[in-house]
Amino acid sequence: MQSITRRKLVSALASAAMPLAFAKPALAREEQPKQFSTDELIDNGHRFFGTISRGLAEGIQTAVSRWGHPNAYILGQEASGAFVGGLRYGEGKMYTRNAGDRHIYWQGPTIGIDAGGDGDRTMMLIYNLPRVSAIYRRFGGVDGSAYIVGGFGFTALEHDHVVAVPIRSGVGLRLGVNLGYLKFTPQATWNPF
Repeated sequence: MQSITRRKLVSALASAAMPLAFAKPALAREEQPKQFSTDELIDNGHRFFGTISRGLAEGIQTAVSRWGHPNAYILGQEASGAFVGGLRYGEGKMYTRNAGDRHIYWQGPTIGIDAGGDGDRTMMLIYNLPRVSAIYRRFGGVDGSAYIVGGFGFTALEHDHVVAVPIRSGVGLRLGVNLGYLKFTPQATWNPF
């Protein structure tokens, strides 16, 4: 019997990853990342998401008007499921302008009036990140989902003035509202806590 790894599960449920031709080699610096412009985010998001350009642009513009320009962003894929309580697992790459790029994983529990499952391509805008390693913590918030075959949406999660704004597009069947958190880690883990 073949074991199912987290990577295989996320890849099977999420959309197939597109090659990221704009990726830069990782650097080992620990300085505060510089900000990205709205146009850069929309261009990289279009390459990553493809056909959902209008919703992506509106999501980014809404986030920028509320929080300003992010100093990091993550492109990745995730899978989640819930029936009252739920779990979310994802993986991707975090990009910064001047502090290096690195692979990142996230996972977290949820609880709420929520049922169903979805697989998503995800772009997360990260605001006020003082240094790259400061992403490795829990970000809490409220999330709502309404997927009937496919869906698109974004929410905001916060910890100690650092804000993560996941913008998701994917497929599934899910409806509900939940309270939870995402925990970012440098290695994959099945433990959502």
